[in-house]
Amino acid sequence: MSAADEDPRGLDRTDPAAEIARRAEAYRNWGRWGEDDVLGTLNFIDDAARVRAAQLVSSGRVVSLAQSFDTDGPQKGWRRRTNPVHTMTDTGTDAERANQGFPHGMGGADDVIAMPLQCSTQWDGLGHIFDHGVAWNGRRAGDVVTSDGDLVTGIEHAAGVIVGRGVLLDIGRHLEPGTGELADGYAITVADIESCIRAQGVDVGRGDIVLIRTGQYARTRREGWGDYAGGAAPGLSLTTAGWLHRSEIAAIATDTWGFEVRPNEFDAPAFQPLHQVVIPNMGLTIGEMWNLDELADACLERGSWEFLLSAPPLPITGAVGSPINPVAIL
Repeated sequence: MSAADEDPRGLDRTDPAAEIARRAEAYRNWGRWGEDDVLGTLNFIDDAARVRAAQLVSSGRVVSLAQSFDTDGPQKGWRRRTNPVHTMTDTGTDAERANQGFPHGMGGADDVIAMPLQCSTQWDGLGHIFDHGVAWNGRRAGDVVTSDGDLVTGIEHAAGVIVGRGVLLDIGRHLEPGTGELADGYAITVADIESCIRAQGVDVGRGDIVLIRTGQYARTRREGWGDYAGGAAPGLSLTTAGWLHRSEIAAIATDTWGFEVRPNEFDAPAFQPLHQVVIPNMGLTIGEMWNLDELADACLERGSWEFLLSAPPLPITGAVGSPINPVAIL
């Protein structure tokens, strides 16, 4: 595809199906790591890359990149997504009243949580999105994900993989230095990404885990959740698919609900077209709803936007996504 395909002005806004199909075919990685592959672009993270990433640690400071997992979350019930419900099954009150059945004065507390796996900071697994009934690596969607879960590319396969070099691209601060926040509906282009990379003096390449800060999460903390979950948002343009492919990054995450710009870039009905290209076709793991504000401040203070990132999913057998507490180690 030509450089013109990376300019959103060249999109045929009346034909999302054709625009998606062209990019799906151009950037498809099926078979690249063998017909049995279950990791996609996470294969770009190898042991040598982790050793190099570990050498980035200088102060030992750890920054959590997770939002809170509680009832004060952004979810409004779309597709049965709710905020976490945390319930105590044993409490200090029970212990004081000695009604727990333990001997010699022992007491304790216990609890349970119920939540969709993608209700807060999370990874989208490779079984999360299909393209015309086809899953990652060209498999039939119905052969991959059944009522028993993702039988092939379940998120558990990535549990020991996602540790490596993280790179923060603070595009919100780069493009809007006054506020540090992109407007809802702003489509981040390849030109935006590349100019941010140059401005920060950082390189991005094979095996990196790229974090895109738009500033939308910071706005919700100031103004309230609003339509953060599913509403308008800044995010990546469909036209960044080529950059995502040729950069050979291992994974990418943003501080927004949907990773890509919303509303999507078409006048005809469209829903998450970049997801449709990069997950089932490219094999790219996507993170959403990350809290990147403290990290952005720390990176600005240090003058460095690279760090060791540890972001393994929970090894939930057959899951197509996972809640996480990613940490940057500076």
